[in-house]
Amino acid sequence: MNKFEKFFSLPGLFSKENRKPTIILLLAPLLLTTWKYYGSKSFYLAHLSTSLVIFNSTAMTAEWYNYVSAFLLLGLLAIAVIKFVFKESLAEYGLQLGDWKFWIPAALIVGTVMVALSYPSSKDPQYIAEYPLYKGAGDSMQMFAIHAFAYLIFYFGWEIFFRGFMQFGLAERFGSWGAILVQVALSCIVHIGKPDSEIYSSILGGLVWGLMVARSKSIWPSLTTHWILGVSLDYFICFG
Repeated sequence: MNKFEKFFSLPGLFSKENRKPTIILLLAPLLLTTWKYYGSKSFYLAHLSTSLVIFNSTAMTAEWYNYVSAFLLLGLLAIAVIKFVFKESLAEYGLQLGDWKFWIPAALIVGTVMVALSYPSSKDPQYIAEYPLYKGAGDSMQMFAIHAFAYLIFYFGWEIFFRGFMQFGLAERFGSWGAILVQVALSCIVHIGKPDSEIYSSILGGLVWGLMVARSKSIWPSLTTHWILGVSLDYFICFG
């Protein structure tokens, strides 16, 4: 077997050192594409809105469908792969308290910055047209609280997938920086279609959250501050 054949052989692709990154990098586009096409609000409205409605609202159901789909496809499926395919501890993928003495004050600082940055964005016509994803969230504080809880379900799936499954899963093979950059690249691409400034800022956000997670060995600081950013932006648009 020459070097070319050895390098591109299937056994080499799934060798002991390559098996985990190969599975992660094959699953990432598969799961993200499935979620974007079949877990979207538009798919629900086109195919399921006549048979599946909660709260007597197709608009709210569409939001929940999108978020729960992310929770299942990106969060729970990633957990299943970690536990039953990799046979590893979830703690190794950031599902642990980690270095809370670092990340709690860090999350307070980053969360405050996120709230401050979300206010001017809430005045931007592009953001007003895009958010909140459920337009009825501003009808009352009760509706907004339900919307905020739904958002938390979404961010749980998102952070497990990008900062947990991908970042921690690829770090051993690619190094911490390499793993961070891979999740930043993919999470940025998934933002395409959002306001242009959000797409660019997702690169910086992915770096900040990736570094927080790598330092703290926990996804909780990125989960809490990412959720704070989303909720504060929607709050300012609805009530600011």
